[in-house]
Amino acid sequence: MSIAELFTDKETVAKIQAKLPKLFHLAELESSRAGKVGMEVGSVREKILVALLLYKFGEQNVQTDLPIHEPESDVIVFGRPLSIKTMTGASFKSVKLIWTVDAEQAIEFAHRYIPSCDMLLVQVNWDNTGGIFLFSQEAQIEALEKMGRASYIKLPKAGTNPRGVELSAKALDVLSAHPQTLKFPVQWYRTKVEYNPYRRWLDFWQEE
Repeated sequence: MSIAELFTDKETVAKIQAKLPKLFHLAELESSRAGKVGMEVGSVREKILVALLLYKFGEQNVQTDLPIHEPESDVIVFGRPLSIKTMTGASFKSVKLIWTVDAEQAIEFAHRYIPSCDMLLVQVNWDNTGGIFLFSQEAQIEALEKMGRASYIKLPKAGTNPRGVELSAKALDVLSAHPQTLKFPVQWYRTKVEYNPYRRWLDFWQEE
């Protein structure tokens, strides 16, 4: 078995297409304050996707407790490290490769960066079609070599407060069309949910 089964098993694909928009909507509700979604939504989305991997492949095949010196990979599935990324929009936007506020560190990272793991990317596009993509490590390395670092990697603009180094939108376009890439569409529609972010904690306090 491999993570490719997320994309090749019809029953699994149908389940993801049905459930993921609902779960990501809950993630937004949990991460919102005064109607605005906070940055922490990315971490909640990642947990939802890791839970999907655990559900599909079992805890024995999904390693989640990675050491801190593994900055790129978020989880290991069947022995292969995997990076999990999510983005929102009708077209591809750049996604973070590394967070840093040090401009010199960002430049150094961009000069030495080589993709070290597969990448699972979820494109959220509310009220429309998005998708889920699996970019193999090999496809990423090939795209980097063909495009060159200046096109593949997006550095923060000089004179701004740097927030990190990004994988460019152009690179995501190239990777999405790569013959090795696995993908399927997702219809991103919100369903009305009565949600109280304090409910589960309140239930714990009310327990005897």
